[in-house]
Amino acid sequence: MDKALYDKGLEQRKATLGAAYVEKSLGNATDFSKEFQSFITEYCWGAGWGDETLPPKTRSMLNIVMIAALNRMHEWELHFRGALNNGVTVDELKAMITHITIYCGVPVGVECHRIANKVLAEQGLQA
Repeated sequence: MDKALYDKGLEQRKATLGAAYVEKSLGNATDFSKEFQSFITEYCWGAGWGDETLPPKTRSMLNIVMIAALNRMHEWELHFRGALNNGVTVDELKAMITHITIYCGVPVGVECHRIANKVLAEQGLQA
């Protein structure tokens, strides 16, 4: 493991997903999954998200679209929250969901709206 990349990844992962979520994920890792948690923290969050070529806001926007296209809605909700943490506006998210609906299909767009409404209500960003 590259300790510097891991540390950089841990910082970015917490900034995007929230410290409580990340600490819970790491703390709940089993003997089977501890290596995986280290891997994604170092590789995805350190090497990927830690590359400063693209800002976190742009990476979040890319993730929202790619994860929707893959129909991985549990991860989509996590990254929707992260996108808000990274400065993606509600209007930008709404436009992205419209774009997702056009290119990925209405059922995915409906599910994105269902999740978005739940998250926005929880965060007091929608009545």
